[in-house]
Amino acid sequence: MTQTSAATAKRATEASELFGGERPAAAGGAVIEARELRKSYGLGEQVVTVLDGANLSVASGEMVAIVGPSGAGKSTLLHLLAALDRPTSGTVYFESKALESFREAELAQYRNNAIGFVWQRHHLLADFSASENVAMPLLIRGRAYGDAVATARQWLEEVGLAERAEQRAGELSGGEQQRVAIARALAHGPAVLLADEPTGNLDERNATGVFELMQRLHRMHRLTSILATHNFTLARRADRVFGLEHGVLCQVSETSNCPGKVG
Repeated sequence: MTQTSAATAKRATEASELFGGERPAAAGGAVIEARELRKSYGLGEQVVTVLDGANLSVASGEMVAIVGPSGAGKSTLLHLLAALDRPTSGTVYFESKALESFREAELAQYRNNAIGFVWQRHHLLADFSASENVAMPLLIRGRAYGDAVATARQWLEEVGLAERAEQRAGELSGGEQQRVAIARALAHGPAVLLADEPTGNLDERNATGVFELMQRLHRMHRLTSILATHNFTLARRADRVFGLEHGVLCQVSETSNCPGKVG
């Protein structure tokens, strides 16, 4: 068994522990689900509603793209799915269990074990090597140094950066830095990959390369992936595409009037 395959097996064990034993079967195969999510922010007497009853159900092994203009609420939606923020109302479910029922320790375990997150900005530590950046979250989780570095190098090989593993992150190109960020997000074997504009800071060639890499890793590791992007051309490669505008999600199709129509 390769180290990356071992990480997938470890993911199942840790997710089982999150639920205190056997993992519950998700109704309809949904791994992660949002029901009637609303998120509002108060600015003095003014209330700004970012999400207004958003619904989304993503099955195991599915890749879903969320498209919409800047400020539409794509990042807010991903933050709620990752339990980085709480909705004003509505519920997020992971494998049929409502996150609102989790204790703080369970939420931390969910974020640390079940979710991998790729940001628009890579947030790498410039003076540390690529392998150190990928290994650091594993070390924080308590992995032994040698094991963490070996896992990091394995994932850097998977993203095509084996020969750059000991290069300082600040000396890598933008496309290479985002590949390191992807390796870092996947090194602990998450059940769900969330990516917030992962190609937003890249030129067209690098954006296409990074998206194709994410597709390949998604298939190889049987991930459940949700990507937020304003790039409709890349989004169409996902299994399903949803448009987000005025706080509401709707599935994009050739005949729909949803934002981001692909006809």
